[in-house]
Amino acid sequence: MPALATGSYPSTRLRRTRQAAYIRDMVRETRLVPAQLIQPLFVAEGGLCGAVASMPGVMRLDLEALLRKCEALYALGIRAVALFPVTPAERKTPDGDEALNPESLMCRAIKAVKQAVPQLGVIADVALDPYTSHGQDGVLDAAGRVDNDASCEILRRQALLYARCGVDIVAPSDMMDGRVGHIRQVLERDRHHDTLVMSYAAKYASSFYGPFRDAVGSGANLGKGGKDSYQMDPANTDEALREVALDLDEGADIVMVKPGLPYLDVIRRVKDRFGVPVAAYQVSGEYAMLKAASANGWLDEKKAVLEALICLRRAGADMILTYFAEDAAQWLA
Repeated sequence: MPALATGSYPSTRLRRTRQAAYIRDMVRETRLVPAQLIQPLFVAEGGLCGAVASMPGVMRLDLEALLRKCEALYALGIRAVALFPVTPAERKTPDGDEALNPESLMCRAIKAVKQAVPQLGVIADVALDPYTSHGQDGVLDAAGRVDNDASCEILRRQALLYARCGVDIVAPSDMMDGRVGHIRQVLERDRHHDTLVMSYAAKYASSFYGPFRDAVGSGANLGKGGKDSYQMDPANTDEALREVALDLDEGADIVMVKPGLPYLDVIRRVKDRFGVPVAAYQVSGEYAMLKAASANGWLDEKKAVLEALICLRRAGADMILTYFAEDAAQWLA
């Protein structure tokens, strides 16, 4: 017989509460339910609709398909979607003028979803990269640099346009300094007091965004250019807390950390420091990696995806934007 360990063993055996599914369920510290998941959706028209090659299972949807998808998602218990437009090349300009078009695809999509599934929360991306011919999130100055203040002026007008279309949440993803304050101020002036601002507060200049840029068609425009001059350095976490503090002070209702799984420490620091609603974005590169590994038989897709989502929740995320939202809701059911 082996010698007894020190401490309270064998009186205390932590394996007792792990031995059966019923007790594991009762003592589980972190819960994942469909209402905590947000499905990003790409909306397109004509020949731009169809499958995204670098994101297996993800489609660019026309308006009719978008409405069917939103109805199905709501039936599964998902309570919000995030819309991203795919803009034809001929409508892209250096100043991203299409972002301010009241008849744009994005405006029509917001109105259509709110009419078809009024209980479903609609989140609209506020940024210029889907609309600019250079693929940057803002407009450029004479020297070719992203002009922070000129970009904020356009983003302010873009957010107001979406609010007037009936969107529930505007989500500035551009990382311009001061844009949350500009947006909150104009929403208040226009009496859109109840429109929420979900700020991409700690958005990193990550290598995990490539498939998303393929999906919205901004990757080719961006070319070899990067966004390091305004998105965050992946090496920094103290700076993330400063970004979040500024956005909250300017009126953000929800703050986001993006990407998700590689930045669990940032999510936890933000949650611990501020105690506000925190979103995490499990981005396109994370999705593509899990899909590729699963397709090769290297991972069990269901188990790996649900584990990754639980990790994001455990780190402190109250809500998760994930391209797996629909699948995860079905698995959780």
